[in-house]
Amino acid sequence: MPKMVRKIQASKELYAKAFGIVDTPKKFEEHRFEMASREWERMKANDSQECRNCHNFEYMDLTTQKPVASKIHNEAEDAGKTCIDCHKGIAHQLPKGHKIEKAI
Repeated sequence: MPKMVRKIQASKELYAKAFGIVDTPKKFEEHRFEMASREWERMKANDSQECRNCHNFEYMDLTTQKPVASKIHNEAEDAGKTCIDCHKGIAHQLPKGHKIEKAI
């Protein structure tokens, strides 16, 4: 996704805050699952580019990871998975009402 498109999308988030849609913690929580789902879809579509700037399978040394992490990363790479497939909730608390297990 071009950077300009992402900036336009981000401006919609600022609009929501400025015009009272998510201007309180309660309102934010009410919309959190919807916002998180949209972000997860965006990250899936761009192969978790923000993560892969540093955490690319190509540069991972699986031998330095815990055995379970190494195994899962190896399987994820073989299956063509992207970071957000397994790591929802790793950077932010998962929203209430989600049907997802906690991130690895």
